[in-house]
Amino acid sequence: MESRPSSTRTRSEVNLRSTRAATTQPAHRPHHRPTPGPRFTTDPSTPWVGRNDPAGFYPGPVSLESRARRLMADGDAPDALTVTQLYDRVGRAVRNAFPGDVWVTGEVRSMKVLTKGHCFLDLVDPAQAGDPGAPTLGAKCWAGTWRSVRVSLDRLGLALEVGMVVRVRGEVGFYKARGSIDFVVRELDTEALLGRVAAERARLVRALVDEDLYDRQRRLRSPTLPLRVGLVASPGTEGFNDFMGGLEGSGLAFDVTVTPTAVQGRNAPAKVVSAIAQLQGRPLDVIVLVRGGGSKADLAAFDQEAVARAVATSEIPVWTGIGHTGDQSVADEVAHRAFITPTECGQEVARVALDYWHGIEDAGAVLARVSREQVLHADKASAAHRRSMAMGARIQLDRHADSLGHRARHLRTVVRGQVNTHARHLVMAADAGVRATRRATLDEEARLDSRARRLGGLPARILEVEGLRAEQRRRLLGAYDYQRQLERGYSVTRDRSGAVLRSVVGLAPGTVLASQFADGTIGSTVTGILVNDTNDMNDTNDTDDTTKGTK
Repeated sequence: MESRPSSTRTRSEVNLRSTRAATTQPAHRPHHRPTPGPRFTTDPSTPWVGRNDPAGFYPGPVSLESRARRLMADGDAPDALTVTQLYDRVGRAVRNAFPGDVWVTGEVRSMKVLTKGHCFLDLVDPAQAGDPGAPTLGAKCWAGTWRSVRVSLDRLGLALEVGMVVRVRGEVGFYKARGSIDFVVRELDTEALLGRVAAERARLVRALVDEDLYDRQRRLRSPTLPLRVGLVASPGTEGFNDFMGGLEGSGLAFDVTVTPTAVQGRNAPAKVVSAIAQLQGRPLDVIVLVRGGGSKADLAAFDQEAVARAVATSEIPVWTGIGHTGDQSVADEVAHRAFITPTECGQEVARVALDYWHGIEDAGAVLARVSREQVLHADKASAAHRRSMAMGARIQLDRHADSLGHRARHLRTVVRGQVNTHARHLVMAADAGVRATRRATLDEEARLDSRARRLGGLPARILEVEGLRAEQRRRLLGAYDYQRQLERGYSVTRDRSGAVLRSVVGLAPGTVLASQFADGTIGSTVTGILVNDTNDMNDTNDTDDTTKGTK
C-alpha cells in the first residue's frame, strides 16, 4: 500500500479547488471549503479527484484506482452521514417537535378510499387551495378509524368530499421509505364540519331569497291536468318504482319522459342539473325529481347550490319526492311542491289528473241532467197547452151551441107569434111564408152545421201545430247535447292549450292536436295542411295520428 501524500498542497492546487467548489456549488447555498484530509493518488503530480468532480474537469489523466480510493476516503470522513443516519435524525426531530397528537385544519384537495377500507387525503391551506404549488399534507386514515368516522358522518347526514374544509387530529411522523412527513388521522371534528355545512346551507337559502328565486317556482301556474310528466330519477331504484306505481294505479294514460341520472355520489349534482336542463323547452306539464330514502349523506346532492338553482329557475313546475318522512333538502324548499316520499308524489300527480277528469265527467252529467229536465219541462208545457186548447175549444163549442139553441128557440117563438098574430093576414101568403120559413130554417141550419164543422176541426189543427213545435224544440235541445253529437260520429279537435279548432288557419306542421270522440281521445301531429279551394287542391298531405288511451 502506498504512503499517504502530504496534506500540504501548492497554492495553485488550493486555488483550483476553490474555483471548482464555487463553480459547482448551488447559488442558494453558501460555499463550503473542502475538509482537509488524506487523499490517495498513484502519482503525486496528478491532481486529486473528488466524487463530485465532473468528467474532464482536470486536464491530466485520472486512474480508476485513484478515483476508488478518493471515494473510500470520502466515505470515511467523520462529518458524512449515511441516508439512514440522516433520516433517523429527521425522525427524532419530528418526534421531538410533535410528541403528541396535533389538530390540523385544511381543505381536502384529493381523497381516495381503498378496497381494504383505508382512506388517503391530501390537505392544503384553504387560502391556497387554488395554488398548485401550495404545501400539501398527505394524511392517511386506517380502516378502523375510517369506519368510525364514516358512522359519525352518516349519523349527522354528512359526506366527506373534495373541497370541504376539515379539522383533524392525528400523529405527525416521518416516513423513511419516501422521505416525507406522515400524518395519521385519529379523529375528525364532525361538529365543526356540521357547523360549516349548516352555515353553507343558510348562506345558500339567503342568497336564493335575495335573488328572488326562493319562491319563484311557487309563483308558476299549477298544472290542472299533469298527464305529460318529465321524470328525473335513477331507473330501477325504489324511488323510481314507487313513483311509477302511484301513476299506474290511477288507470290514466300518463306520458312520462324519463331522464336517467345519478341521485347520489360526487357526480350526482351535475347530473341532476343536466337532466333538468334537458327537459326545459319540452311540452311537459310538470317535472318530477324523486329519490328514495337513505342516509342524510346519501341525500346531500339535493342540498347543493347547483341543484337548488336548477330547480328554482326551471320554467316548468318542479315537484319533488326526496327521501322519507323528516327529510327536507334545499331543493324541496325551492320546488313548486314538495312531498315526503316518491310514492306520495306519484299519488298526488295521479290525484290532480283524476280530479280534472272527474270534473269533466261531473260537468257532462250536469249538462245531460239539465238537458233532460228541459225536455221534460217542454213536454209538460206542451201537454198543458194541449189540454188548455182542448178545454177552450169545448167551452167555445158549448157556448156557441147554447147561443144557437137560444136563437133557434127565440126564432121559433117570434115566428110562432107572428104567425098567430098575422094568421089572418098571412092566410093568402101562408104557403109562401111556410116556404120562406123553411128555406130560412134550412139556410140557418146549414150555416150552423158549417160553423160546427169548422169549430170541430180547429182544436185538432191547433194540437197538431203545437205537437210539431214541441218536436222541433225536442230536436233542438238534442242537437245541443254534447255527448249526443259525439255519439253521432262527430269529434272535437283541440290544440295544445285546449282551445277548440274551427279552421286550419294558424296551424303549422308539427303542431300537436287532440281529437275527442265519444269513446276516447287521440293525439295527432300535423304533417301537412290541406286548404279547401273550389278551383284547385294545393296539397294532399295527411296527418300522423298516435292514439292515446284515456280513462
